[in-house]
Amino acid sequence: MDYIVGVDEVGRGPLAGPVAVCAALAPARFDFSVFPKLDDSKKLTEKRREEIFNAALALQREGVLRFAVQFGAPHTIDEAGIEHAVSSALKGAIANVKAAPSAVRVFLDGRLHAPEIYSQETIVGGDGKVPIISLASVIAKVFRDRTMVDLAPHFPEYGFEQHKGYGTAAHIAAIKKHGPSALHRKTFLSRIAPDA
Repeated sequence: MDYIVGVDEVGRGPLAGPVAVCAALAPARFDFSVFPKLDDSKKLTEKRREEIFNAALALQREGVLRFAVQFGAPHTIDEAGIEHAVSSALKGAIANVKAAPSAVRVFLDGRLHAPEIYSQETIVGGDGKVPIISLASVIAKVFRDRTMVDLAPHFPEYGFEQHKGYGTAAHIAAIKKHGPSALHRKTFLSRIAPDA
């Protein structure tokens, strides 16, 4: 095994925006101490996530790491379900890091599974236990958050730059006042606004 690939997804639960899956590839003996305090993205501050992301980006430019993020769009989630959206995005992300199946072992968080051609291991809570999964978690989170901030000016009444599509009280109030936008997952809204 020459390389390891970590895979994680973020944005499974929001009411709006895509789900994001990251595949991160590193040499099998990569020293993750270059990312101090690397952990599950949910346990890190936004500032720390950005620092890790920028360091990973620099290493990708140097050819040391490779990573790819793939989105499952809200309409895909509505039409085919969240599991299908995650699975499709996962396959795309792994394909985009160009990991030769014979040279890598893939480590995935939670209930995720890679295509069967890869040697792989799924680890519950892996985003807090396995550094390559933690790195994928952070990269996916930064990509998704930045995307929601970039989209926010097109939907100013919802405040996506603040909550990133998650079901905060302010977000739910905005949905009830303005109805759903093109970014909203209509199948998720019945939980909070049956008429949306």
